[in-house]
Amino acid sequence: MATTATKLRRFLPLFPIFLCLFSLFIIPSHSSLDSFIYGGCSQIKYTPDSPYESNLNSLLTSLVNSATYAAYNKYSVTGSSPQDVVYGLYQCRGDLSMPDCATCVTRAVSQFGGLCPQTCGGALQLQGCFVKYDNSSFIGQEDKTVVMKKCGPSNGFDTDAMNRRDAVLGSLGSAGGLYRVGGAQDIQGVAQCVGDLSMGQCQDCLSEAIKRLKTECGGAVFGDMFLGKCYARYSTSGDHPYAARSGHVVLRNLQVIFGQSSLI
Repeated sequence: MATTATKLRRFLPLFPIFLCLFSLFIIPSHSSLDSFIYGGCSQIKYTPDSPYESNLNSLLTSLVNSATYAAYNKYSVTGSSPQDVVYGLYQCRGDLSMPDCATCVTRAVSQFGGLCPQTCGGALQLQGCFVKYDNSSFIGQEDKTVVMKKCGPSNGFDTDAMNRRDAVLGSLGSAGGLYRVGGAQDIQGVAQCVGDLSMGQCQDCLSEAIKRLKTECGGAVFGDMFLGKCYARYSTSGDHPYAARSGHVVLRNLQVIFGQSSLI
């Protein structure tokens, strides 16, 4: 039987893409936990069969194994030279069971081969989890770069609904913890930081995400704002892509560029 490391090597080396452009968008639905939200890759590539590839395989194996018992973890693998060091982490959505977390992280790791072959860095956000690796340390560093945003259609600026939306977002901003949920009638919201941030960094990141949701999504019936190390989302329709249920996924054209601050 193939070992986990052997299986991972089938997906590596990892695809040359410059600031990865993906045109896959999931509108709110009861979509599965491994539905794609955004992804991106670094421009720097590594040499096949190099020490870096070996270290990357080891790191990704550790991420997959750890997700069976922890909702967040970070790792680094050192080498004989600084350029062989690789850093990585994963973060599961705060309401997931350990089996669902492990399934999501395994799925995310398996997709890097198609999205980022032979690149020294990659990040992938699925509905249920986030995985990132790089040859430069990013652990514990706040990142408020907008990596994906999506605003739904306008609700005609229903004042009552928007007041409730703002109240829900306000509750997310004032709540404690890395994972936060809130709701008022048919309006639901969720926010989360990556586990390597301090509470102060998390609060700063979520404040930025929530502020951007209010100003950039206006009267939209739903909004998603993903920054480099946190996200905030809301829906006014009672139909939430972040509900822990599986279902139909609807695709539309949307440009998602990792590492840039402006998206369509």
